[in-house]
Amino acid sequence: MNNLNALVSIVSRDDDTIIVQGPVTIYNVVRLTQDGIALFDDHQLMIDLDKVTEVDSTIISMLLEWLRATRKNTYPLQFINMPESLKSLIQLYDVVELISIPVNQTTNQRVA
Repeated sequence: MNNLNALVSIVSRDDDTIIVQGPVTIYNVVRLTQDGIALFDDHQLMIDLDKVTEVDSTIISMLLEWLRATRKNTYPLQFINMPESLKSLIQLYDVVELISIPVNQTTNQRVA
């Protein structure tokens, strides 16, 4: 990749939305996980994954860690705008009960 911006990953907050941008892979998942947790508070939060450009299976561990970090809050995290590749991983690892795929974004394809 020649575009350096394509390699940059950040987690930021806009009101009650946590925005994840860029790739989420083994190379940056620990930092992104910690950066996200640092933005959590006692309010209901949405995690917007629309700007995620690349994933590997480590994104599952990040989302599960974020769910654990907010378990003590009365408001659950809500994941929105999931890329198809993430939805496939959630189904592949059979963690749909833990990481809900938004109803309006459910894919009809089942990963074998």
